[in-house]
Amino acid sequence: MKYLKRKIDTYLVEWKESVNKKPLIVKGARQVGKTEAILNFATKHYEKVVKINFAEEPHYKAIVQDGYSADAILKNITILNPKVHFEEGNTLIFFDEVQEFPDIATSLKFFRIDGRYDVICSGSLLGIHYHQIEHNSVGYKEDYNMYSMDFEEFLWAKGYSDATIDGLYQHVVERSPFSALEHKVFMSLFQDYCITGGMPEIVSQYVEHETFEGVLEMQQQLVLDYKEDVRKYVHGIEQTRIINVFNRIPIQLAQDNKKFQISKVASGAKNKDYWGCIELLQDAGIVNICYCMNFPELPIKGNYDDSKYKLYYADTGLLVAQLDEESQVDFRENQNMGTYKGALYENIVAEALRKSGAELFYYKRQDSTLEEDFFMRTRWSLVPIEVKARKGQSQSMRTLIGSDKYADISWGIKLTSGNVGFANQILTLPYFCSFLLSRYLKNFE
Repeated sequence: MKYLKRKIDTYLVEWKESVNKKPLIVKGARQVGKTEAILNFATKHYEKVVKINFAEEPHYKAIVQDGYSADAILKNITILNPKVHFEEGNTLIFFDEVQEFPDIATSLKFFRIDGRYDVICSGSLLGIHYHQIEHNSVGYKEDYNMYSMDFEEFLWAKGYSDATIDGLYQHVVERSPFSALEHKVFMSLFQDYCITGGMPEIVSQYVEHETFEGVLEMQQQLVLDYKEDVRKYVHGIEQTRIINVFNRIPIQLAQDNKKFQISKVASGAKNKDYWGCIELLQDAGIVNICYCMNFPELPIKGNYDDSKYKLYYADTGLLVAQLDEESQVDFRENQNMGTYKGALYENIVAEALRKSGAELFYYKRQDSTLEEDFFMRTRWSLVPIEVKARKGQSQSMRTLIGSDKYADISWGIKLTSGNVGFANQILTLPYFCSFLLSRYLKNFE
């Protein structure tokens, strides 16, 4: 499979060149491309690459038998494989699938102090006992959260350049409509991205063959793999609870009230019994949690109710794979999702915001119909974001902007299938611009 350009590529180069770099842990769900990205980087920037996969080569767990010092581990690696050679200052040691051997994290402190060799760890987060790894390596490592491909990376895979991305961004900054051709092409590409999701193997298949053939089967297999991970790493009643939550996400997103209701997961289910399961799915990079704000005002952090939340899949391809077969066919052939259409675009926007570094918050006032899908902020203001599946008025957003009750809100963003526009303090953007929102608001004057 041809390697697809990823955003982590730039980060890894910067990490290598940093003066005070620490061992790196690349976190993320399975099949988001962690191993491929690390090896692509390693082969270009190091003379020696020593890769140890604890899942495929469990005998390497013995390398810590004589302690966790760099010298002890290197000696035991060469005992197990005499063909391995280490070159000071030009060797990367890559510990992969560390969820199978979290004890290796204890060695990161000693590799950091030793300083002769660069170290990267990676693994599927559903299996990583991350609290143990954090405890064993606190202060002596840095983390990178890797996700499946966002729409910008998808465009790279399709052959579009950074200049094209900058052109899309300028339309947002200048609030200038796209030409009919631009809008048609990028909306079509975005709909394709909604279907494929961002898993690099699936995107690569789609790009190479220019067809969706085989995509659904790959997505469904990934769902099965995630469930198998749950069975492998989680035991007892928690196993059933996690899978029940995972399976109920599409059903609850399809409802008008998209708030995730534990009571509908299983008979007698209570939030306190399931919260650990939901946190595990989030830590694993499989779901995104969107919390309900207590009131739409700054600051956002600390201003939310952690008992009220919506759940989205971290990759929209998982949502498509979970739909019934008729909905999948309808969407692929007619770009029509019926009752799921709103849920699909809301999920893809949540995914875009999370991948760009934003945390997810929404608001629903209990005593009225006032509700807003997401909120972000500039330096000085709170910005409501509404995802419109159909044409219509944005009454909640107009209320938030126009009422004196919401002093931190003076304008908002509406995402639709239409073109760029600005009226009544509402900036309307096509769905495909959602990946640019964090960049836009960060630089907003």
